[in-house]
This record gives sequence, structure tokens and C-alpha cells, in this order.
Amino acid sequence: MAIRPVCFVLMAFGQKDDPARPGKKIDFDALYERAIKPAIHDAGLDPVRADEEKTIGIIHKPMFDRLLLCDFAVADLTVPNPNVFYELGVRHASRHNTTLPIFADHTNPPFDVALLRALPYHLGPANEIGADEANALRLTLGTRLKELRQLAWEGGATDSPVFALVETTQQGNLPADARLRRVKEADGALYELLQRYGGHEKTDVFRDVVAYSEGRKTQLAAARARKPKEAALEELARIRQELAPLEDMEAAVIVDLYLSYRALGAFREMLSLYDEMPKSLRRSVLVREQRAFALNRLAGASAADRPLRTEAVALLQEVLSEIGPSPETYGLLGRIHKDQWQEALATGARAEARGHLRAAIDAYRRGFEADFRDAYPGINAVTLLDVQGDPDSLRDKDRLLPIVRFAVERRLAGGAPDYWDTATLLELAILRNDRAEARRLGDSALAAVRESWEPETTSKNLTYIAEARGERGEDVGWLDEIIGDLREKAGLSRAR
Repeated sequence: MAIRPVCFVLMAFGQKDDPARPGKKIDFDALYERAIKPAIHDAGLDPVRADEEKTIGIIHKPMFDRLLLCDFAVADLTVPNPNVFYELGVRHASRHNTTLPIFADHTNPPFDVALLRALPYHLGPANEIGADEANALRLTLGTRLKELRQLAWEGGATDSPVFALVETTQQGNLPADARLRRVKEADGALYELLQRYGGHEKTDVFRDVVAYSEGRKTQLAAARARKPKEAALEELARIRQELAPLEDMEAAVIVDLYLSYRALGAFREMLSLYDEMPKSLRRSVLVREQRAFALNRLAGASAADRPLRTEAVALLQEVLSEIGPSPETYGLLGRIHKDQWQEALATGARAEARGHLRAAIDAYRRGFEADFRDAYPGINAVTLLDVQGDPDSLRDKDRLLPIVRFAVERRLAGGAPDYWDTATLLELAILRNDRAEARRLGDSALAAVRESWEPETTSKNLTYIAEARGERGEDVGWLDEIIGDLREKAGLSRAR
């Protein structure tokens, strides 16, 4: 079940002096409980109050995670609370149309925020928050938040002065290397923000580019490397217990633990960790996409878990409806259809299999068209077109293949190749029937393996090509050695 969008409330807590009415106080806790919180629920959102993050001195990293990751925010500017104004500045620097300021109508907000499209509300003469005052604010705030949800979905009505001066398109058009340099200086929350607004970077480089506690990073890397797998999972469970409660932990550490479970194929543990995450982090694109990944892998491993795919598809469709076409999201959707294609073939349902194969090609093609710099969905599209094998599909493959190759070569121009770059070039060489180049790249891919599931995934793709070409009467004997090497590296038998 999809969780509701989260609304972060920036406001004072407890009773505070009212500068506009000397000698009187405002009970902000009562204001929150009687009006603001119910209004947020009325708008179909889940409230998270900023004062739950109380610390002495500088606000800590989980606070920044909430500011950057929460879908919406309400900021009460009635009293000159420095924390609230600082948090509003951080929010305006990171999100462009998801923040609603409010203030008591007998006060005058400072000049710098007076021009914001804020919502005034009324308090009684003694600052009382009776039923009439609470109901009036609940009604107007709930209505405005519903309007804000619609505006955010449409991408219009910028409410941030920062984004009004610097167009959001400029944020997303930063060169890839510049984005990565900035991410290296940020934490996991900002990395998620760049994923959402600034283009796609592979999930697999998350741990390499997010700067956070080196001790935790080293600890999680050591845990993943433990043998056997059971020992690694036991160590991750110990670290997870040590990190609790997760509400107090920075997003980057939680996501690294999440991806550590993925690296070990511990998909049920991924889902369990997801349930313990702060709501704002669960709503993030990266985390929802990886939940869909885990659900699909569980569905593929057990017939009893097949219904999990329904939630996986719903999650990905939800993300697409919110942020538009994305290589990562469409790539995951393509993977689901590709798995269903194989399962249908295994049961002899050939017509259903053809339908899933076409759906997988369509999803991968859409993902590649969303950002031609990302070769992952592109290589899957051309591979499955080769597998489909009819004349139209092969012509489409021949047209698309040079574009995919160019995307990989442009990425390589910016730095050293990782496993997936090399594996993609290997697959392209095989699709071009360049045997010498395929053999050389096969050796390079083996040397670049980081986790055992990587060569296993590549060997499966190459097996699909070999089987389809074999059915068409083509010579595929030369592929068996490459596939066998990859399977052996993954800890499997050489025979496909």
C-alpha cells in the first residue's frame, strides 16, 4: 500500500510570547493539535512536526533530511522564531512549489517574507484557539494544501523566491560531472533531491558519491563483504539495531543499509527496513524504486509471492505520475515485464510471454528516451529487440544500437568505467556480432565485478540472446564461453 505524502510543519512549540500583543502568549501546541494537524490530514497528507527534532545548537542532519525530502511543508511565521526562518530558507532553496507559510492575522511578518503568498489565520483577542478559530483555520488550510498538491503535480506556481529567480530548469541542466561534484559535498537527502530534479545517476554509485560518516560507511562495507552470506546478514542486523531508532539517523546511512541488503539479495530485510524508515524517506523516489525492485525479486523467487508485483508496479506508476519519465523508474518497470516474460515462457504461455516482451521493450525504450545519457534502459531495449527477432524489431535494434553505444562512450569520457559500463559494451559487441571485441570486453567485465549478482544478471541477458538466435538457426557456440565465464564468476555452473 502506498503511503501518503508527508507534510513537514515548521513552527514554534509550547507557549511563546506574542510580540504583537505584549503580555499575551500563543499556545502553538494547541494550534497544531486543534487546527494544523487535522487540516493536513484533511488534505490527504501525513503531518510531521519540526519541533520533534529538538536539539541544542545547530539543527542536526535528520532535520535537513525532513526539510529536503518531505513532499510539502507548512511554516508558521507568527513569531520571529530563528529556527523556523532558517528552516524556511533551507526549504525554499531546495523545493520550488511545495511550501505554504501561515501567520496570525494580527501580526506583521518580516519584510523578506511579507510578499510570500502566505495564509493568514485568526486568533481570539486573548490569543485563544477556540472551536471557531480552530475550525476556520482547519478549513482554509486544508483547502490551500489541496490546491498546493494540485499545483505541485502540475509543476506550476513557484512559491520559492530562490526558484523564482533561478529557473528550475537550470538546476536540472547541470552537467553530469558538476552534479556529481556537488553531490560529493552533500548528504543522502541532497542526493535524493538531485535524483528528483537534476537528472538520473545510477543507484549503484550511491555509496561512492554520498559523503557521510566514514566510520559507518566502512562498517557497512565490511559487513557486506563477510562470508558466508549468513554472517554478513547477521552483522547488518547488529548494525541496524545499533542505529535504532531510525528517526534519529541521517538518511544517507539508512539508505546505505537498505542498499547493503539489496547487494546481498536480502529482499525481505529491505522491506522490513523500509517499514521502519521515517515517512519522509519512505516517500523519496530512490527508496520507493528500490522497494519495487525488492518486491519484484521476491515475486520472481516464489509463486506464493507473485501478488507482490502488483504493489511493485503501482509504486513505479506512482513515481512516474509524480516526477514524469525517468530512466531508473522505467528501467525497473521494464525489468518486471522481462521477468514476467520469462515466467510465462517457462509455463508454456507463449502468447502471454510475447505480450510481456513487448511491454518490457516499450518500458525500456521510454526510459532511454527520457534521458539518452543513461544507457541502462537502452541496452535492455536493444537486447530484447534482438531477442524478439522479427524484421521490424531487428531494424529498430540497428537504429537504436549506435545511440546506446554513444551514450556509454560519452559516460566513459568523463571517467573510469565501472562494471556496468563494461558489461554494456560487452552486450553491444555481441549484438553487433563483433566476436573479438566481445571476448576482450568479457575479460574486462570479469575483472570489474564488485558483487556476484552483477555477472549473473549479464549472463542471463546474454543467455536470452543466445537462445533466441539459436532458435533462428544462428551460430551461438562462441557465446557459450563468455556466458560460462560470467556464470562461474557469479558462483554458478558454467552451463546455461
